[in-house]
Amino acid sequence: MKYGSYLEQQKTEFPDSWQDHFLDYTMLKTYLKTHMVDTSVHLTACPSTFRWADPFADTLGMRLERVRTLTPEFIRMLDAQVVKLNTFFERMQSEAQVLCEQALRTEREPQDVLNDVLRLERFVFLNFTGVAKALKKHDKWSGLFVREPYLVRMSELGFVASTELQQIKSELLERLGQHAAASDAGSSRDTTRAPTPNGKHRADIVSGHGVQTAMVSLRGPHGTDIIGGVLTCLSKHKCQIVDFSLSRLHHDVTFGVLVHLHERSVDLFSDLAQTAQRWDGTLSFDVQDAQLKATKLATSAQYALSEAPYAQRIKYVATVLNERGLSPEFLSEWLGWLLAKKISVEQMRRLDKRTSLMCVEFRLSVPRDLTPDEVRAELIAISSAHQTDVALQPDNVFRRQKRLVVFDMDSTLIQQEVIDEIARATGIEEQVAAITERAMQGEMDFGESLAARVALLAGTPVSVLEGVKQRLVFTEGAHYLCRALKSAGFKLAVISGGFLPLAKHVKTELGLDYAFANQLAVSADGSVLVGETTGPVVDAARKAELLEVIAQAEGIAIDQVVAVGDGANDLLMLAKASLGIA
Repeated sequence: MKYGSYLEQQKTEFPDSWQDHFLDYTMLKTYLKTHMVDTSVHLTACPSTFRWADPFADTLGMRLERVRTLTPEFIRMLDAQVVKLNTFFERMQSEAQVLCEQALRTEREPQDVLNDVLRLERFVFLNFTGVAKALKKHDKWSGLFVREPYLVRMSELGFVASTELQQIKSELLERLGQHAAASDAGSSRDTTRAPTPNGKHRADIVSGHGVQTAMVSLRGPHGTDIIGGVLTCLSKHKCQIVDFSLSRLHHDVTFGVLVHLHERSVDLFSDLAQTAQRWDGTLSFDVQDAQLKATKLATSAQYALSEAPYAQRIKYVATVLNERGLSPEFLSEWLGWLLAKKISVEQMRRLDKRTSLMCVEFRLSVPRDLTPDEVRAELIAISSAHQTDVALQPDNVFRRQKRLVVFDMDSTLIQQEVIDEIARATGIEEQVAAITERAMQGEMDFGESLAARVALLAGTPVSVLEGVKQRLVFTEGAHYLCRALKSAGFKLAVISGGFLPLAKHVKTELGLDYAFANQLAVSADGSVLVGETTGPVVDAARKAELLEVIAQAEGIAIDQVVAVGDGANDLLMLAKASLGIA
């Protein structure tokens, strides 16, 4: 809702006699919109307007001349409005003082007077916010920055500091508290607290009045000074911090805070304006929108300031990775896809520490009506086009609590295919390669191709496997990764469509906890291979089954399992795990 409409809506809650004393926000906005559009001297706001051949100096001079005339006229109009509402405030404050004295003499009900004071505080907040928003629009359309100095100047007026009104309020609350205490004392023999004459207990009276919610943001180049300046102001005015958000780019920070003001003194905003001037910052604040956010925070549809304020959303985390560096072309297409799907980016965090940007984590707010199949297909297309990995997973407690990682072996933990290494050692490389080619063409399934290749190994000395072990080349970083995962408490396993003696060697070398692979049958004396496997064939289905068996044995939920593989034989295993990395 636009602030003008919001103000008109709120005005209906005030007596008719108050209506003419409100800020005429619509009049101020209309003046600005009618006279100051396209007069901004902040030329970077419209760079496409200017060309080298254009009379730039003349255009700038014309804009400066218009602003020189229009801005003083606007300030005079605003001054008249501020004087009007301040005069009314001072009159109503004087009346409140008289009523308060009557209430303290028990000639008038304190609760009724307190309600009048709270209404006057609300009047001040609505009008102060209107002044600040009108100044913000002026600064936008003129290119000048007068809002903060104007607010500081306005702090001299009674309705901004409102010290007397706060004293009146304190006295009324104290008197109501005394009534509540007397009522409680009179009912001390009863197990149920008696209410005050107004139906409220003392705690309700003292703490429940005058709470106003505001959202404050200060952006500037002085880092921690910006944060400290905001917090000092909030402390001075006894604000309660509901939530906050911080972003930093080197020295520049933006610090946003959602606060409850238990005393509705708009002097807080004057102090914040002075803080912004001191630290070369840019101040923004909002009362209307902050009330909406506070309501959301108190309902089941919770979100923090760092979250996109949309209903019916699911939180996901996307991790994008390219070891050669994330290209602007990929990032542009990736963000374009997010926009097309109405997916909001809530946070971005760099995960690598290389000289070029390689890995970024995006926290996303995703519409519930997006189907996983649709998302998966389109992400695969983007990923393939840019040779960049994209991992998308729900942002829940399990995402950061992974406990089991299962690896494929061939071309994953090691750089070779073990069947090819064995074939090379025994001189049957071409025959094995021919069977592999037929399998890739779809003429044979995995089980058939495995049986055919193993049959070619009949009569091969078992000692050949020892030589293959010595020639295995581990993937760069495999040792470091496994050590890091183990130190973090992960259980690690290798599940391979290769052969168990080599999988066990990899397990020992990398310090893994489990190794599963196909078992080669050997002769009775254990000297040669017989050209067959024994036990279940470790195909795609068996890999997925073994992953689940390990998780169950360790008492680990599937949501806490990661699978890593590179081939078609790994697809079911990757799909079974909470996070599959190919």
